Amino acid sequence: MVEKASPHLTYRFGQTDFEFGRRTYLMGILNVTPDSFSDGGRFFDQTDAILHAFQMLKDNADIIDIGGESTRPGAEQISVQEEIKRVVPVIARIRQKTKVPLSIDTYKPEVAREALKAGANIVNDITGLHHDPAMTDLIAEAGASVVIMHIKGTPKDMQSNPQYGDLVREIYDYLAEGVEKARSKGIRQIMVDPGIGFGKGLEHNLELINRLEEFKSIGVPILIGVSRKSFIGKILETPVEARLEGTAAAVAASILHGADIVRVHDVREMRRVALVVDAIRRQRIL
Repeated sequence: MVEKASPHLTYRFGQTDFEFGRRTYLMGILNVTPDSFSDGGRFFDQTDAILHAFQMLKDNADIIDIGGESTRPGAEQISVQEEIKRVVPVIARIRQKTKVPLSIDTYKPEVAREALKAGANIVNDITGLHHDPAMTDLIAEAGASVVIMHIKGTPKDMQSNPQYGDLVREIYDYLAEGVEKARSKGIRQIMVDPGIGFGKGLEHNLELINRLEEFKSIGVPILIGVSRKSFIGKILETPVEARLEGTAAAVAASILHGADIVRVHDVREMRRVALVVDAIRRQRIL
């Protein structure tokens, strides 16, 4: 594992170019679920979900990430049919009105297939292409992009005392394996996510943020999701609705340590954080 800066890369999602290394991009979270840890089902109604998506775009989100199955700790799986019913109409409606890049947050190939047909550009797979071999082939055949995330266990059991021998090495190898799998099938636009809170305790999360730059040598953009996570609640002793300042601090630290994309709920506020941190990091106003 050699530490080095990842090359400046330009990815095209649909008709939108992302110049990684120039600034930090924001991925807005849209949970079309009744049981999300962060918003308690506020956007389960499809009309509410679509309105929220466009509010995030107004607040300058660069990508909208749509998910139909909760991945909070202890969450139960839902059927493929139910997940498709939740997300596909929302993706289709958003796509009718905007060219913004859309991401489908799923590890199920059947859901990804229908989401890509409806207009999604990116598959955000929390299992890092380790759940179902068909997912890699599907993304490659569709010419789509992928986010490869690390998870230890499943959402139902991932927080049951997760243990690591060498935290960063194990996660690095898991992500690198996913990247190699994607490249072997011809997938060209790949991002990695260390999976904050997905099979990690408080100390694991803090170490990952502090050592995030070590993942640069994989050679692809780094995405991270710290927004409203439980580690922030443990530090501040606050419920999920009172973690804005903690999220801002974690986003700032993540950017300073090498994040290229931050996945967030509070787009307007985190956009301001990113603008300031990018200016400090690059010693210029973007």
